[in-house]
Amino acid sequence: MGHSHHFHLDQGGHSITVNVGPGRDGEIELLVNGKVVAYQKEHGPGMNVLTGELPDQPAHPFRVLLRQPHLVPSMPRCTLELDGVEQPMPERLVL
Repeated sequence: MGHSHHFHLDQGGHSITVNVGPGRDGEIELLVNGKVVAYQKEHGPGMNVLTGELPDQPAHPFRVLLRQPHLVPSMPRCTLELDGVEQPMPERLVL
């Protein structure tokens, strides 16, 4: 059984966090400033996309791309896409 993954990035004075549940098909939560803004009950191999907005005036939309490898059991990769620019989100260890 796999373990949970947590990705985090501070962007424009806002906190963006992605929590991925255990296993290859666990749930995905997208949080902005500690509040859940998107949720996916399950994820599978390949690409999973969640969308959110930074609470600026006007709101600033973004996407999070979660890549789960198809063939090799390995850690997922998480990327923030904001204004057409992709930025890797580092994994945060939670003890």
